[in-house]
Amino acid sequence: MNRPTGGPTVAVTGIGVVAPNGIGAAAFWKATQAGESVLDRVTRQGCEHLPVRVAGEVRGFEPGELVEDRFLVQTDRFSHYALAAADLALEHARLGRADYEDDPYAVGVVTAAGSGGGEFGQRELQRLWGQGPRYVGPYQSIAWFYAASTGQVSIRRGFKGPCGVVASDEAGGLDAFAHAARGIRQGSRAMLVGATEAPLAPYSVVCQLGYEGLSTAEDPERAYRPFTAKACGFVPAEGGAMFTVEDAAAAERRGAPVRALLAGHAATFTGPGRPEESGEGLAHAIRGALREAGLAPEEVDVVFADALGTPEADAAEARAIRQALGAHGAKVPVTAPKTGTGRAYCAAGTLDAAAAVLALEHGVVPPTPNVFDVCHDLDVVTGSARVAPLRTALVLSRGRMGSNAALVLRKGPGSALQ
Repeated sequence: MNRPTGGPTVAVTGIGVVAPNGIGAAAFWKATQAGESVLDRVTRQGCEHLPVRVAGEVRGFEPGELVEDRFLVQTDRFSHYALAAADLALEHARLGRADYEDDPYAVGVVTAAGSGGGEFGQRELQRLWGQGPRYVGPYQSIAWFYAASTGQVSIRRGFKGPCGVVASDEAGGLDAFAHAARGIRQGSRAMLVGATEAPLAPYSVVCQLGYEGLSTAEDPERAYRPFTAKACGFVPAEGGAMFTVEDAAAAERRGAPVRALLAGHAATFTGPGRPEESGEGLAHAIRGALREAGLAPEEVDVVFADALGTPEADAAEARAIRQALGAHGAKVPVTAPKTGTGRAYCAAGTLDAAAAVLALEHGVVPPTPNVFDVCHDLDVVTGSARVAPLRTALVLSRGRMGSNAALVLRKGPGSALQ
């Protein structure tokens, strides 16, 4: 992802978050830095009798206050989150219509999605079987689709540049950044990039029941505890994050804060159900991302772990960090803020990326909620946040089907979050 000779440096200039622990970057960071856990019993209608008892639900989100009615009726909850987060990312970057209306082809959108529009699709299928095909709305054909968020964000904002959707399992949230960086290198003025998910509708939850590692624990404080002897899987979550990325020099010319630099990315695929190979693949991705960033292992100041939450997967990730970073792997601070919000599939990586950018900006490593008795040779930050001089963050993501990704972010010269 690092720039070719003479190519642009790709910068993050805006962050938009819709998460279980806060809406907007400031609220999200305040809760993340404090180590708040918002995991709680699932309250979505129709999920009461399903085995998944605990999740990270987005609360206080009123889509009608943020998105126009004509887009709401066409889209699922996961796209509502994306539309709102995109607005927040553009506002955060101070990028308005006046900055691109002269050339709408200069701005593109890339998102990742894993579960799609399950809530919308379930509703329309219920109408099909309960009332007949004449009662199925026309938007059933698009609202469930993984690409819906990319399409609706670009249509709503008038972006006509390179647009796409990444479907590479849970690692897609990080892989989308590489696609966005390529768009900037190829001449786009800005790219909206990120991922949002809404997997807590009954149909979506039923589809997840076969996932290895899905936690069915009933106590929110014990349902998601990676890197501990009592790890029993992960807790699902909804929400996500969108980012504005730009050519760093162009952003500075228009007075936008450069909050972080996209320094390196790499991805591998090791197949499903192979923890040992997934560890090797993740280590390979870490090395590739650092190589692209032109950095040595000891220059990594913090690792945002994937933290799947099963003993085998956690052990594989711990080995990958130590193998890829050498002796530094046992000393570098490791954190997994998602243990307080849940694992939002493709969006988990983007929420970690948002936390990483803000951690670099503020010089604070957020803690790993609900985790205390770490049983791996890692310096997992628990209890409370740790103040530290941070220049480089490594964000990791793995998918249940075998995708692995690593993203390197560097501290930007932008001012602290307003």
